[in-house]
Amino acid sequence: MPGYSPQEIEKKWQAHWKTNSTFKADNRSEKPKYYVLDMFPYPSGAGLHVGHPLGYIASDIVSRYKRLRGFNVLHPMGFDSFGLPAEQYAIQTGQHPALTTEQNIGTYIRQLSSLGFSYDWSREVRTSDPAYYKWTQWIFLKLFNSWYNLDTNKAEPLKTLLDKFAENGSDGIRAAGDEEERHSFTNGQWKLFSEKQRLQAVHPYRLAYQQDTYVNWCPGLGTVLSNDEVKDGLSERGGFPVERRLMPQWNLRITAYADRLLQGLDTLDWPDAVKEMQRNWIGKSIGAEVTFPVQDHEQAQIKVYTTRVDTIYGATFLVLAPEHELVAELTTPGQQATVQDYIDATKRRSERDRMADTKTVSGAFTGSFGINPLSGEPVQIWIADYVLAGYGTGAVMAVPSGDQRDYVFAKHFDLPIIPVTDAQQIDEQADPTKEGRYINSELINGLTYKEATHKLIQHLEANGIGKGKTNFRIRDAIFGRQRYWGEPIPIYYKEGVAYGVAEADLPLVLPEIDEYKPTETGEPPLGRAKDWKYKGLYDYELSTMPGWAGSSWYYLRYMDPHNAERFVGEEAEQYWQNVDLYLGGAEHATGHLLYSRFWHLFLKDLGLVTANEPFQKLINQGMILGRSSLIYRFTPEVSLYEFEGHEGPTYALIPSIFVSHKLYERVWNNTLDEDEKEHFWSTVKLVEDKFNYENEHLNLQFTDRFGDKPNSIHVDVNIVDNDILNVDAVREWRSDFKNAVFIAELDGTFICGVEVEKMSKSKYNVVSPDVLIERYGADALRLYEMFLGPLEQYKPWNTNGMSGVAGFLKKLWRLYHPQDGDFAVTDEAAAPAELKALHKAIRKVEEDIEKFSFNTTVSALMITVNELTALDCHKRAVLEPLVVLLSPYAPHLAEELWVELGHAAGSISQAAYPEFREEYLVEDTVNYPVAINGKVRETLQFAATATAADIEAAVRASDFLARFAEGKEAKKFIVVPGRMVNVVV
Repeated sequence: MPGYSPQEIEKKWQAHWKTNSTFKADNRSEKPKYYVLDMFPYPSGAGLHVGHPLGYIASDIVSRYKRLRGFNVLHPMGFDSFGLPAEQYAIQTGQHPALTTEQNIGTYIRQLSSLGFSYDWSREVRTSDPAYYKWTQWIFLKLFNSWYNLDTNKAEPLKTLLDKFAENGSDGIRAAGDEEERHSFTNGQWKLFSEKQRLQAVHPYRLAYQQDTYVNWCPGLGTVLSNDEVKDGLSERGGFPVERRLMPQWNLRITAYADRLLQGLDTLDWPDAVKEMQRNWIGKSIGAEVTFPVQDHEQAQIKVYTTRVDTIYGATFLVLAPEHELVAELTTPGQQATVQDYIDATKRRSERDRMADTKTVSGAFTGSFGINPLSGEPVQIWIADYVLAGYGTGAVMAVPSGDQRDYVFAKHFDLPIIPVTDAQQIDEQADPTKEGRYINSELINGLTYKEATHKLIQHLEANGIGKGKTNFRIRDAIFGRQRYWGEPIPIYYKEGVAYGVAEADLPLVLPEIDEYKPTETGEPPLGRAKDWKYKGLYDYELSTMPGWAGSSWYYLRYMDPHNAERFVGEEAEQYWQNVDLYLGGAEHATGHLLYSRFWHLFLKDLGLVTANEPFQKLINQGMILGRSSLIYRFTPEVSLYEFEGHEGPTYALIPSIFVSHKLYERVWNNTLDEDEKEHFWSTVKLVEDKFNYENEHLNLQFTDRFGDKPNSIHVDVNIVDNDILNVDAVREWRSDFKNAVFIAELDGTFICGVEVEKMSKSKYNVVSPDVLIERYGADALRLYEMFLGPLEQYKPWNTNGMSGVAGFLKKLWRLYHPQDGDFAVTDEAAAPAELKALHKAIRKVEEDIEKFSFNTTVSALMITVNELTALDCHKRAVLEPLVVLLSPYAPHLAEELWVELGHAAGSISQAAYPEFREEYLVEDTVNYPVAINGKVRETLQFAATATAADIEAAVRASDFLARFAEGKEAKKFIVVPGRMVNVVV
């Protein structure tokens, strides 16, 4: 038989797995369940690069290992197939997003399959499939028809709220949400309400509700963007300006779950950094809400939330968010232009930018004054973009003596700074400590922090000017997007009131439209749909759901993907419950991961799921960084003269000259030796001569002076091998390099420079797995990606390292096929050294996979193969268990060898993980360092079972004392079992 041929073996086994549905999971099993999930990908047109499969390989190793350990493993894959990139492509080309999405998914499936992942493809889901998003819409309707009862601390169907209205009106109802948005009414009034009035009264209680909300509006894209999609005031896609705009938007009341989302983090096996990001994003704080009256505006009141009510006497000005509803009313005529200019500037900044910018001091005085409700002193009312309309009340009481941002603001605008404790030192900065006793604070002078806080809250509540309150930084999630390629929101409007589409009428399928841009009147793209009305009468909602809608519950659909009657069957959900291991990027900490937890808690409240959390263990894989290849342009100064008597322009294209990296460094540093000078300048002279020959009327001369800095250019890493550039390929790659001159090293090689940076098409450092699989095989790629380093860390990619892993697999193959010949495994009994090598590997692989330390497992397997090769081992008792150890990492090769070992084709997944036996690691003998008075003189070997008395007797019987004791008598023998012997003389 010929040598190891991965390409032939791998295609064979991939076809076998597909034909035989080898990795299909059962929803009923006596085995314990284990659910492994990857964050499913958005299928971009570029396909996968080698950085993408890192987490997929790790999850596949765990899946295959857990099958060997006797688990019923669910390991599915699907596609997050709605999204803005496909829509933007559709706008540019006129091609329907569904077509490009289908093509991209086909590419992804081919690439994922070529890597040998043990997915249960029968469970594939796509968020853009109407059969899938029917249930996304169904969950939305459940949210729309639910409210959050603070008395029971869970979501309930609206019917329980309506029953309360019928019995007692709105009196006594404690519901999550903004109380000021709701109206008071009696049960008698409720009974007299029309249908429209009832729906309007109910709407502010819903968990899915519509409200005027400040959003990131991008006119260039014609849609609302999330904070994650805005960078420095521009859209991440396309770089279009983004502004803050008040628009009617659908929201989900995630704030109702803030406290439960916090508490649940303590039950999760997640990275501490991710949990901390969620805690900070939720931002629980305990404080007080205080009402400030406004001078000359009897009806206007400014409510502020503060966690330091004890400093209220030091509040010397108020700051409103530029979007605050009272800004227009409170702005005096003299300040109108200044305030409006400031508001316009704020609209061009995202909330994230405003929160992150702690250095810029800006604001505008409204011209109005509030009244400190305790001191009675007037305080100026300002607007500033560091205050957000959606957080708290959209207003803050500024205490410059206790808050650094307020301090800097007050210094900048020359506003008062009043110390409030006798311990504050505020000459150079604010002092936020709670030390000392209060001063300048009439009601609480002389009190400590705890005493003062308690007394103030009592006073505020007794006088109706404030109350104690727990607040959260998190805000309700904006749910609408003014796009086409997303799930239609199943809402229609009758007499201006929102109604939910009947569940029997789901899915509400995306209609066909002629263009994918907003309408000429500014409506979302769905406004172009002709005759698109509910039951032919009522207008549909024209927004679609955000990208995270479908990904918030997809893990549940995998459990029972073909169920037409329920989003997930009860039996399947109760069996799988939740994801045991979830792998994905940490960038989703405050997006997808938080929204999924929210949706899961909601479904739990309705009794639709059994587990408390969706993802029990989370691992964030690090990023594989690209290894960019650079070439360096020779940029000397140039003299170019036109000969007399020639008429016409003197312009001519001077050929580019590129210099090999090592040579370039010496040219730049002027450290060329004589041979290199001759080689370099003679080539430059040839360029001059060739140019002057082709342009007879011109004279070109290069000087020996250079430009300001080296001019580096990225080249495609796929035409570079071991940092050596294929010069012919680079000429074909870019037409402007066709006539360029490449000055190589003296040995004729052209060496590229190297830079490690993020993989990107613009840097030409993207390496396709297709190329590497064709060259080295999928098993080698899988092993190499794991070998690069710890899963969670960032790692630079270097294709050159692939050859080493490929060589390891060839060496392993030769244990079964000596000299690449026929299969030659024997049934001869294994020697102790061979069994020792095997069982060290069994223990190491098990320990490392359980700790998700995949790189050290690869190292251990390499060591084992080297040891067995040195022992010339070809014995079944060793090599059969070794195949099982290898199978999670290199499944194709393992399947091939498993069959050759006499097992049924494709059955290695049902094999048992080899049993570790400690006795094979027990040494027969132990080497003891033997010392005289603590100084080691010799190493002697004793039986592993020898007692201290045995060892002492053996040393006395030997010539050791005669040679090293210098004739002195041994007074004492100290034997440390298994470690050393010390003779005291």
